[in-house]
Amino acid sequence: MTDFAEENCRRFVSAHTALSSPPLVPEIALHLASEVMVLWHETELRRTAQAYALPDLPPPYWAFAWPGGSALARYVLDNPAIVASKRVLDFGSGSGLVAIAAAKSGAACVTAAEIDPLSRAAIALNAAANNVTIDLESRDIIGDVFSWDTILAGDMCYERPLAERLVTWLRQAAGSGARVLIGDPGRNYFPPHGTERLATYAVPTSRDLEDRDMRETSVYAVQPTR
Repeated sequence: MTDFAEENCRRFVSAHTALSSPPLVPEIALHLASEVMVLWHETELRRTAQAYALPDLPPPYWAFAWPGGSALARYVLDNPAIVASKRVLDFGSGSGLVAIAAAKSGAACVTAAEIDPLSRAAIALNAAANNVTIDLESRDIIGDVFSWDTILAGDMCYERPLAERLVTWLRQAAGSGARVLIGDPGRNYFPPHGTERLATYAVPTSRDLEDRDMRETSVYAVQPTR
């Protein structure tokens, strides 16, 4: 992506969000949507994309603190030894919430993997707002050789094809010696076996995004493929 397109992505994120903190993670400030459905509708309008000289806009998953990511960020902040002095990957980073929690908890380096250019713009803005450094990875890295000590993934089991590919890869990573944690609020395609529940949180949510005001959300350690 050109510098011009990156700047337009940052302009779009800034124009459609306000800095605030997720209820479960008040230590971290994020550019979050204040009017959920307005932003969702805006990203579906081709003329909005054209106004910012951007391609068609994907759904704004980056503009919300989803329950899986919130629970995982809370767990990392409360258990900093998981990431301290480690090379950390936050897969499907979205807003960058989990990556920022890892950086604040003393990770040696943090990579946020995110294919959506608007998400990467949000992560860059959110990292700056929290005075941390996050490296950005724009490729689909599922299948890559593992170069991280700790891999974190929040709320990624909402679609079957992605969940199946991701969990297979994460189990391989666990077998290669990485510590792998998933935050999940009971999405349809979360693996029923091969994980160990570490903690559970009641995460406040929005009815614009979820079917309830609170979701019980757990953090799991992924076990190696056997």
